[in-house]
Amino acid sequence: MAEDRRTRRSRRALGAALVELVLERGFTALTVEDITERADVARATFYAHFRDKEDLFARVTADLLTELGERLAPAVADSAVGFTGKPVLEMLRHAREERDLYRIVLRGEGDGKPLRMFVDACARATAEEFRARAERNAVKPRIDPELLARVWVGEQLAVLRWWVEQDAPSLPAEEVVRMLLDLAMRGRYWASGFESPAWAAGPGALGPGGVSAPG
Repeated sequence: MAEDRRTRRSRRALGAALVELVLERGFTALTVEDITERADVARATFYAHFRDKEDLFARVTADLLTELGERLAPAVADSAVGFTGKPVLEMLRHAREERDLYRIVLRGEGDGKPLRMFVDACARATAEEFRARAERNAVKPRIDPELLARVWVGEQLAVLRWWVEQDAPSLPAEEVVRMLLDLAMRGRYWASGFESPAWAAGPGALGPGGVSAPG
């Protein structure tokens, strides 16, 4: 057990050092020696757990995704239909707690590999939820769930990056979520200040911004 605690401490120290140094210097310029010196961890200990700095960054990102998934699960399950805004709010709160790590992932550091991990994991989970909600509510999606998920995740991550890059967010998380929920439910045309056009008023019309939200 003592060994496990030491291992966890070493991994946390290496992960924290990675994040700090990437923010200071960028990922490309870093060496394993830079990371181990900042973490005060022996190089042998580093290589006992990670192949290289890329492997460390991937593991740190995977841990972030696991923690985010655990945080989101209760919020996603809160409504059979969705459209509560709770999962997005929880993601924003998590991002504020882990702001520096979110910043380096969403900036595409590490040749964009951690960002692709993040996007792909979010898109898979979102597509699964779209399908599950459609089945629970006996409806047929008008847009392929995979495409719909990519659109939704792309929008959310663009907003998320903008939000975490601000030292003092111009909008509180709750206000951001309210606006995103309005956008998801009413569409971009409405959000831009226009009334619904006549062609969108017919039976079954989607409207120009009819992208549903996973939460």
